[in-house]
Amino acid sequence: MKFPEPLIEGRLIRRYKRFLADVELAGGEIVTAHCANPGAMTGLAAPGVRVWLSVSSSPARKLRHSWEIVEADFGDGLQFAGVNTARPNGIVADAICAGFFPEFAGYGPPRREVKYGANSRVDILLRGEGLPDCYVEVKNVHLMRRPGLAEFPDSVTARGAKHLVELAGMVAAGHRAIMVYLVQMRADRFTLAADIDPPYAAAFARARAAGVEAIAIRCDVSPLAIEPDRRIPVVIP
Repeated sequence: MKFPEPLIEGRLIRRYKRFLADVELAGGEIVTAHCANPGAMTGLAAPGVRVWLSVSSSPARKLRHSWEIVEADFGDGLQFAGVNTARPNGIVADAICAGFFPEFAGYGPPRREVKYGANSRVDILLRGEGLPDCYVEVKNVHLMRRPGLAEFPDSVTARGAKHLVELAGMVAAGHRAIMVYLVQMRADRFTLAADIDPPYAAAFARARAAGVEAIAIRCDVSPLAIEPDRRIPVVIP
């Protein structure tokens, strides 16, 4: 995914009320940006860090700026991390269309936000002739407490645990179900932050036992684009 317009660089003043961030731009102007990330953003929201914002031209937008990228140090030098959780579904859908995922060979174009389960919507639904329907949930990964090790989640997510239960239900009904963890930072392996959300880790274990697949994809993140780079191991103790 290439950003349609150049991102604007600034310095974070503060993140507050979960979805708001005050940012000082290079010229000294202070703007309030929308922060689409509902998580804790551990290690990513310290005052003074460099951030990059997109700007919307839509007159309907109350906040024109959106927080896209932050420059972070996870213990092995500065790197970019993507924090806009509204982006991963589109990134994965585009990658499927481009043939990035061998797991999805033979399926047709992705369908987004399709109703399924108990009053939920699956991020991506794939259908192909002679193939079982494939239900794909996508999670943005931006937590790193040890260099090179990406973790999810960074806060308690009852909704995420519910999705795992519903994916397991799709497998029981004869379909495929895949969790895609999109790692928007420079990591070489992925695991669960079981200490942060034990119920999610337990739901993941049950879902895997039921046949839900799980893959982690590392992205190349820059102020120009966020592109899937390569698959990294899912390491579960």
